[in-house]
Amino acid sequence: MTGMTSSARPLLNRRLAEFGTTIFAEMSALALQTGAINLGQGFPDTDGPEEVREAAVRALRDGRGNQYPPGPGVPELRTAVAAHQERRYGLAYDPDTEVLVTAGATEAIAAALLALVEPGDEVVALEPYYDSYAACIAMAGGTRVPVTLRPHDGSFRLDLDELRAAVTDRTRLLLINTPHNPTGTVLTREELTAIAELAVERDLLVITDEVYEHLVFDEAEHLPLATFPGMRERTVSIGSAGKTFSFTGWKVGWITSAPGLVSAVRSAKQFLTYVSSGPFQYAVAEALALPDSYFAAFRDDMLTKRDLLADGLAEAGFGVFKPAGTYFVTTDIRPLGESDGFAFCRALPERAGVVAIPNAVFYDHREAGAPFVRFAFCKQTGVLAEATRRLKTLGA
Repeated sequence: MTGMTSSARPLLNRRLAEFGTTIFAEMSALALQTGAINLGQGFPDTDGPEEVREAAVRALRDGRGNQYPPGPGVPELRTAVAAHQERRYGLAYDPDTEVLVTAGATEAIAAALLALVEPGDEVVALEPYYDSYAACIAMAGGTRVPVTLRPHDGSFRLDLDELRAAVTDRTRLLLINTPHNPTGTVLTREELTAIAELAVERDLLVITDEVYEHLVFDEAEHLPLATFPGMRERTVSIGSAGKTFSFTGWKVGWITSAPGLVSAVRSAKQFLTYVSSGPFQYAVAEALALPDSYFAAFRDDMLTKRDLLADGLAEAGFGVFKPAGTYFVTTDIRPLGESDGFAFCRALPERAGVVAIPNAVFYDHREAGAPFVRFAFCKQTGVLAEATRRLKTLGA
């Protein structure tokens, strides 16, 4: 009977059949096997501020969060998230009804999509997109509709006409990521205005992934979509402590939104993790209250690392799209005589002792992403310098 059952139907839910092991797991394993420098997965190689780490230790020792925290998150963190949103962006949220703490931004994305999308609903997402977007839309039974960011004048840009054309009567929501991973694009005021007007006109919900909000460089500016006219009541904004404070393993994220939307997302979230990260929530509450000087120094440090890696990649012969945000650099491998990002990344650890990620995994239109490869620069400067030294051997 067992054999008959397994042969009659695959074990994996058919909605997830296209999603195997993530490319991040594959490439990180390759880094371990070969001893290569891992510039693939986006995690820092040093911990964040000592005072934040000590706040977590203090919470553990004081017995705060060692048992189940409240379902919406500990009050201290919800209050800190609301204060952060108001201080940075002038967005006022009620900590009790308009803030929900999640197990990182990944759960926030999953809970929001599971709560708000029904089978048959279309979800418009900017392509390339973080891999969990596609999986979560599939788990919700929705249909993903990619709108592709395309290379233009040294960056990847959104075609607003293409976005408008992608919206149909079946569209339920827009899934927007800015600053954008993997391309490093930061949507402009004009682009966000057009997105807001489209959402209001077509009565769409919007999920905005803003986890890189504090990593915006040069002349770019992070503008939360919820600040635009008509958007606060229809936007679920997602934030995270991992990228801003360099404690990615703590998995502390949050959403801010109108009460009805928060209540809907909480209904899904409570059956995913229920609660998580108890003591870390107290530490992140303290982290969010750090002075502006912390956030400025963090950004400046990443800007130095961005330029170090981007310049080194250019010298190694890559085409480089210098990012306006995030801690990733997207490159074009065609100047190196290559065109297949998958093959290039799988061979790179042996060829040059460095691991990167092929951008094609973030596309439905694989051919559109085929020649692009992403490198992370959230590493120590010595590591980045050694990585660029190794990569310069590619053309030798």
